[in-house]
Amino acid sequence: MVDTTRSNRREGDAGEAFRWFMNTNPAAQSRVASIDLIRGAAMVLMAIDHVRVYSGLPAGGPSAGIFFTRWVTHFCAPAFIFLAGTSAVFYGRRHADLARHLVIRGLWLIFLELTVLRVAWTFNFAFGRYELAGVIWCIGWCMIVLAGLSRLPAAVVGVVGVAIIAGHNLMDPHLATLTPAVAKSGLGWLWKILYFGFSAGPIRVGENGPRLMVLYSLVPWVGVMAAGYAFGRVLTLEKERRNRVCLAIGVGATLLFLVLRGLDGYGDPRPWRAAASGQARAGQMPAALAFLNTNKYPASLDFLLMTLGPMIGLIPVLDRLRGAVARWVIVFGRVPFFFYVLHIPLIHAMALVVSRIRLGEVSPWLFADHPMGNPPPPAGYSWNLPVLYLVWAAAILVLYFPCRWFAAVKARRRDWWLGYL
Repeated sequence: MVDTTRSNRREGDAGEAFRWFMNTNPAAQSRVASIDLIRGAAMVLMAIDHVRVYSGLPAGGPSAGIFFTRWVTHFCAPAFIFLAGTSAVFYGRRHADLARHLVIRGLWLIFLELTVLRVAWTFNFAFGRYELAGVIWCIGWCMIVLAGLSRLPAAVVGVVGVAIIAGHNLMDPHLATLTPAVAKSGLGWLWKILYFGFSAGPIRVGENGPRLMVLYSLVPWVGVMAAGYAFGRVLTLEKERRNRVCLAIGVGATLLFLVLRGLDGYGDPRPWRAAASGQARAGQMPAALAFLNTNKYPASLDFLLMTLGPMIGLIPVLDRLRGAVARWVIVFGRVPFFFYVLHIPLIHAMALVVSRIRLGEVSPWLFADHPMGNPPPPAGYSWNLPVLYLVWAAAILVLYFPCRWFAAVKARRRDWWLGYL
């Protein structure tokens, strides 16, 4: 175990403020080895969808192969945000200034999203034209909200989180009238950040300022982080009891998803029977795929039950995994933010190479405002799935070595700046 008293003396407050979110090893603190494994798996799966962004393939169809290429990545954001709340519990047990740290860390993430990561996504510097409020932006704001909630008992925070997750779909019957009204409202920008996101159009920052595309609205993700904060208490339990509770929560959430989705009533704004029968606006979809095609923006109750349920239920199983593959994945789970910052420009650069090989030129489309403000890919550009997965595998292989190096650096050094990567 790390001598945290000595560490606090040697490191500045700013570095310590960020460390627990992306780089602390929960397994070392709580003996739950599966947490780094889940984080690492989330990063690896997430990279598939980010390769897809530059492949020109659509998000979710029309073939089953493309659908599941997208669908498996749905587990990433819920796991990432939920476990960010869980990590706050472990930090708070060792430090008295958790709320302050959450605010500092949240502001840092928001800054990075709007600067470094925006350039990595687009490979252009036209900030006056386009900005992206993506998952890192969302995590930053959720941390700032959690800073206030953390003053409350963990059980109360958990109730608030579950209430947001379970109750926000009450707005579904009113979305058709509310969305255009929000777009015209003077406070429309706030409603877009809180709930409606890009479905109500971009936020114009000033009369001639950039368009802010809100990909991840705060609701229900702030509820996911709050629920993860409460779940952190579960991970402090004795191992056998902890595993029983995780299994009960995971199986219960998964079964609830099957029931709610099967009834096709409350829990998601897109009825799967309508899609399966061709009544949905997006056209007909096979029943099995329509059943799994839950709403991510904003994440519906069904979407979160479908993703968080299996993740939590698998914790006891993953806690026992050993072997080379598990060790590889855990490396990414120990330095996930370092992975995140590296993987977007790496994948983007690899797409330039693929374009040069396939088309004989680097397509100007790769310098558009990805992933939300870009036009459709030009004719003849789009990849097939084998190329997509080959690029993804190559990216993961390349990323393993700097991630392993950085994990080793963090294990032997305590420089304050390490907490920012």
